Amino acid sequence: MNQHDTLQRFLFDGAPARGALVRLDGAWQQVLSRRAYPEVLKTVLGEMMAASVLMAANLKFDGTLILQIHGTGALKLAVVECNNDRTVRATAKWQGELEDKPLAELLGEGGKFVLTLEPRLDKSQTWQGIVALEGDSVGQMLENYMLRSEQLETTLVLACDDNTAAGMLLQRLPEGHGEAEGWTRVQMLGRTLKSEELLQLGAEDILHRLFHEEEVRVFEREGVSFNCNCSRERVGDMLIMLGGQEVGEVMLEQGSVEIVCDYCNQHYVFDEEDVNQLFDFDVVEAAREARH
Repeated sequence: MNQHDTLQRFLFDGAPARGALVRLDGAWQQVLSRRAYPEVLKTVLGEMMAASVLMAANLKFDGTLILQIHGTGALKLAVVECNNDRTVRATAKWQGELEDKPLAELLGEGGKFVLTLEPRLDKSQTWQGIVALEGDSVGQMLENYMLRSEQLETTLVLACDDNTAAGMLLQRLPEGHGEAEGWTRVQMLGRTLKSEELLQLGAEDILHRLFHEEEVRVFEREGVSFNCNCSRERVGDMLIMLGGQEVGEVMLEQGSVEIVCDYCNQHYVFDEEDVNQLFDFDVVEAAREARH
C-alpha cells in the first residue's frame, strides 16, 4: 500500500457537518498501468474512483459500492468498485476518439449512471439507485443525486491527474448536531478548495487551510489499496453460466477459451480438459455432434 493511498474522515463539533478526504496515488497508478486511457476518460474514471471511496466511507455494511456509467456515445462504460475493506478497482470501455466534452455528451442519448450497493453474502439484498445526468461532472451529478434521492446536502470536490486521484466530501448532518448556519459556513469554505491543492497537499494541510477556525475532530487515517477479486474459479463459474454448447463451439473454433479480466488484465486460459471438467462431460464432442 502506498503511503499516500489514504482516507481521512472528520467531524465538525460546532457545525452539523461531517467530511472525508481521500488521496489515491498507488491505487490510481495500478488502474492507469493496465490500459492507455484517453485524457478525458482519465478524468471521469479518476473522479469516480475518488468519489466511490468517499461515499463508501460512511456506509456500515459488508459489501461493495459500485458506480457504473453506461453510454451509447463514444464512452461506453466506466465502472468503479469500492469494498468495505477499502479496496478499489476500476475499468472503462470506449470507442473511437473521446473529445473533451461534458460527461453527459460523451455518454450520448440513453446514457445511465447507476449506484449499486451489493452485500457480500446476500446478493438478494442488492440495492440500486439511478443518478440523473444533471451537471457537467461526476461530482455535480452525485451531489444532485444525494440531495434529491437521499435528502442529504452534499459537497463533492474531485480532481485527478496522471499521478493522483483525490477528493473531499462534506455532508450536512440532521438538526441537533451544531448551529444550523454552521453547514453554510463549512460548505462555503469547502468550495474554495482548488484542484491543485487537493492533488498536492496532505489531509492535515487541507483541513488546516480550510477549517483552522472550526472545531474539527479527525479520526484515524485509513489505508486504501487497489485489489481485483477475479479468480480462475470465478471465471469457471462464468463459463458454466454461458453453457456447455456455447463453450464447446468456442473450443471447436479456437482450441481453448481465453478470458482477460477487464480490471487487472489477468489472463485465464481453459483447454479442452479444463472445460470438460467444468461441465463433467465432453463439451467439444457435444458441440461437434450438434453441428451434424
